[in-house]
Amino acid sequence: MTSRDDNKKFLESLPKDKLMDLMFTHIRGLWTVDGLYFLGIEDRESTEAATETDVNVWRVMGKIEARRLREVLEIKDGGLQSLAKALRSTSWFLDLEDGELVETKDSVILRNLKCRVQTTRIGKGLPEFSCKGVRSAFFIAFAKEFNPDIEMTCKVCPPDKHPDNLWCEWEFRQRHH
Repeated sequence: MTSRDDNKKFLESLPKDKLMDLMFTHIRGLWTVDGLYFLGIEDRESTEAATETDVNVWRVMGKIEARRLREVLEIKDGGLQSLAKALRSTSWFLDLEDGELVETKDSVILRNLKCRVQTTRIGKGLPEFSCKGVRSAFFIAFAKEFNPDIEMTCKVCPPDKHPDNLWCEWEFRQRHH
């Protein structure tokens, strides 16, 4: 029988580059499962049914991932800089091939410049996926769980028209009372 401590010892024994490769392999696996179940529902029922399921899943996942990241990263405050650290650590952001995170005094902006999901769909002859509802559900839930005074605004995301070098952009701002 293997315990959590045994697993930690195993991971500690790996060279840092292999540990990073393993982490990214597991993140990629999460997104592969997400894509496979989406495609399965889409094939069996419809794109609308798959999207509705995806929105509901990622809304819950936003809350869960915010709580878990706050705990593991030991984030105590709910300010924008702490939110940026947490967003930078999400499985979504870590999986991006060409993401940007821009912090200003008043906002945090996330961008996906080269979307693997969309380019894979297009490569398979499928249309662009209207992911705005899914990603919005995740980010709204994430921000609200992190700090109820942080609001998310989607600047662009399919089905919105977007430039070739930007698939989506999300802005987070703290409301002031």
